[in-house]
Amino acid sequence: MVKHIYIAGEWRLGRGHVIESRFPADNTINAHISTASLEDVEEAITKADQAWRQPQWRNALPHERAKILYKVADIIESRVDELSQLQTRDNGKPLSETRALVLSAAATARFTAAACETLNEELTTQRAADFMTMSVHEPVGVVAAITPWNSPIASEVQKLAPALAAGNAVILKPAEATSLIALELAKIFEEAGLPKGLLSVLVGRGSVIGDAIAQHPLVRKISFTGGTSTGRHLAHIAAEKLITTSLELGGKSPTIVLPDADLEMAAKGIAYGIFSSAGQACIAGSRLFIHASIYEKFLARLVEITQGLRVGHPEAPHVHMGSLINEKHLASVHRYVELAKAEGGTVVIGGEAITEGECAKGSFYKPTIITGLDNRAQTCQEEIFGPVLVVMSYENEQDLIQQANDSCFGLAAGIWTENYRKAWQIARALEVGTVWINTYKKFSISAPFGGFKDSGIGREKGRLGILSYMQQKSIYLGLNEQPNPWAD
Repeated sequence: MVKHIYIAGEWRLGRGHVIESRFPADNTINAHISTASLEDVEEAITKADQAWRQPQWRNALPHERAKILYKVADIIESRVDELSQLQTRDNGKPLSETRALVLSAAATARFTAAACETLNEELTTQRAADFMTMSVHEPVGVVAAITPWNSPIASEVQKLAPALAAGNAVILKPAEATSLIALELAKIFEEAGLPKGLLSVLVGRGSVIGDAIAQHPLVRKISFTGGTSTGRHLAHIAAEKLITTSLELGGKSPTIVLPDADLEMAAKGIAYGIFSSAGQACIAGSRLFIHASIYEKFLARLVEITQGLRVGHPEAPHVHMGSLINEKHLASVHRYVELAKAEGGTVVIGGEAITEGECAKGSFYKPTIITGLDNRAQTCQEEIFGPVLVVMSYENEQDLIQQANDSCFGLAAGIWTENYRKAWQIARALEVGTVWINTYKKFSISAPFGGFKDSGIGREKGRLGILSYMQQKSIYLGLNEQPNPWAD
């Protein structure tokens, strides 16, 4: 049976070709899914533009839109086990990780609902006796939300919730590899009472369907999470249309260990920061800088912890790492490891696929640590998006900051130290959008997230995240009975 897609509030077969959703852990087929055609894109966007303009949605009070998001949060929480299982089948992450992502999605919907109904418009300071000014925010219209395969449910709700809270309609284009959870989210929003036409989930190839959505003249904002090259392409489209974008792109995040750090805590935190999600995270701590005075001791402990990581079937209990998304991506990760060796690097641990036992049929790769490379090596500069950590040493703080910032990316960084003054100074010197101190990969929906440099533009999350899906209008209210200065 071929799964339907969600076009302007209706479940039906897309007019594109049929694709297979496969479980990366053993390559079995999850489902056959229909995809959208260009005609489906046109229909979804045209109806979305009509839907958001309807007075019952465009003029809905904030607490009325918030009510839908509260229901979405409740439904997601009530189905956490089922949705976690579906997310694991989609991309091969361990159930412990996908459960956290599902609960994160529920928290995002609930926070956004609360922020929506408590956001205030602004009565600006009066600057003259004969008029007052007010500032209001209104929806932009139809939003294109294009999401990645590595953490789909969290990424999708992170876009859907604020865009809908702001009064827009959304065309969601999930990654082809992980479309199941996006289609399930459409059912959840439908159950929560979202009016028909405000949401479509169009499955299909990004270069065709994603492009068609982004280029459509009725789409007035592009919100994208994914690779930098695709983000740059979408930014060009947005520039031609003079519309806003939110682009959360790649990373090559530095993690720093100062001499006074709690070495045990740091080693465990760093292993988690790079090897959780099998390294398939834009914020993965993939470049490690250790002070020369503790380099050998710390590296030895990190290798020991890495040796103890359990890589296996993502549905099995107590697994640290599941599979990579597919064989093609596994081959890409391995090419980077081979490149590192060609550049003079030494593979201390890992460096190969796992082809035996329960991992034989899936796309599993060993957690890998590489030493002996300079920060300017290609392996240190390009995003691998896999369980590969490059370890380097540094002598002094000036050298450290120079190396850490010597990257086209600027998404995140980690600092491990017991000196909070030094942590603050280094955090401010790093050219990144998020800094973790004595922790890593912790997120709060209340804290804005985004990158510097080639890691993107704009910010998601936080109370003001809703405003990024709105446009501002100033209103002048005349108080003088003779407003015309030329009047007699």
